[in-house]
Amino acid sequence: MPIKQTIDRALVSSIGDGGIADSAFKAELAKTAEALDWVRGMHEDGSLPLLRLPQTSDDFPPIEATAMRMLDGASDIVFMGTGGSGLGAQALLQLADYKVPGLEFFRPSPRLHVLDNLDPVTLDAFLKVLPLKTTHFLAVSKSGGTGETLTQAMSVIEALEAAGLGKSIGKQMFGLSEPQVPGGKLNALRALLEPYGVPFLDHHTGVGGRFSVLTNVGLLPAKCAGLDIDAVRAGAADALKPILDNLPPDQVPSAMGAALSVAAAKAGKNITVMMAYADRLERTTAWWVQLWSESLGKDGSGTTPVRALGPVDQHSQLQLHLGGPKDKLFTVVTVDFAGKGPKLDRALAERAGEPVFAGRTVGDFAAAEGRATADTLAKNGRAVRTIHLGELDERALGEFLMHFMLETIIASKLFGVDAFDQPTVEEGKILAKKYLGEA
Repeated sequence: MPIKQTIDRALVSSIGDGGIADSAFKAELAKTAEALDWVRGMHEDGSLPLLRLPQTSDDFPPIEATAMRMLDGASDIVFMGTGGSGLGAQALLQLADYKVPGLEFFRPSPRLHVLDNLDPVTLDAFLKVLPLKTTHFLAVSKSGGTGETLTQAMSVIEALEAAGLGKSIGKQMFGLSEPQVPGGKLNALRALLEPYGVPFLDHHTGVGGRFSVLTNVGLLPAKCAGLDIDAVRAGAADALKPILDNLPPDQVPSAMGAALSVAAAKAGKNITVMMAYADRLERTTAWWVQLWSESLGKDGSGTTPVRALGPVDQHSQLQLHLGGPKDKLFTVVTVDFAGKGPKLDRALAERAGEPVFAGRTVGDFAAAEGRATADTLAKNGRAVRTIHLGELDERALGEFLMHFMLETIIASKLFGVDAFDQPTVEEGKILAKKYLGEA
């Protein structure tokens, strides 16, 4: 079942004051026709390899073979990668109960860990409690020069050697990075790990980190978790199909979303909130924050992405969203939860003074809350679109991820910025290494 996007309640014609002018939205939507031609052209000539991934499967054998080696005898698997090298994998891993409250410690072995942030206290304590002899590690860095991943990998090497496991580093550690170009800039991760015999998969040279979830960067961890990686790419193909079929912009969900977001920004709505009503979408919202901010926040353009999880963040953010300034565009994401989960006993519901709960499921309540939030936002003049997923599975999530990559790329064309660079981030990385040298 394809995801369903509804944007009516973001427009003035539906919610009045606080909405986006219909004429402004239509003007941006008309501009997406050129952007869609651009996307189709990049697909046809192969200049944006991301667009060819949904129809690709020849990289599956090395992914599957590496996953088998990583799983063999492992009680724990640790993925090391920051930003785009970790967030996309985490989004997919949540389908296998990674970071799902109450369940992640009960999922089938091996235990899954992602070291995406650099905290010395955490890393030191983690390496001390890990069963190092039965733990396998994957270090991911597109360039090979990511300082956080390099320091983590060095720390793992030292921990393994200190535990008397130095001779097995080549069997316990794995790498994923761009190939070393002869005579080119040193790939530090390869230079660090290859002398130990650590096997590497090649990071796609034409796909940047925050767009890499459909490559081996996302699919290798997903395969280790037992997920259907073919279905992930099939879902991505679903999102791309309306563009390749040359449908008009008003029949292309990603174009509709991009036009709405850009029209909102030009109307002074400089904050974009994504509120997802499913535990297994929490990491997806984190992935989206990086994708949106790092791709579009340039030359004074872009909007500030804010992630929220429903219904818990109804209790922490909704008062501001309803009673504060009308400077936001909301995307409420729901899943078909109706009828799912524990059924509520009539006697208990009546004892609690909530007879409406009687005979209902927890899923009924969660679905009602997502619907109520979207309706309440709209009734209070807040611009809101909704995205509904039927089953939250590999195909649906693949479609969702590709939708927002396409939406971001199309929006970059409307904003007039390059979606694929991050010049100011690089400046910070250079300064950090400078300061480290001065310490």
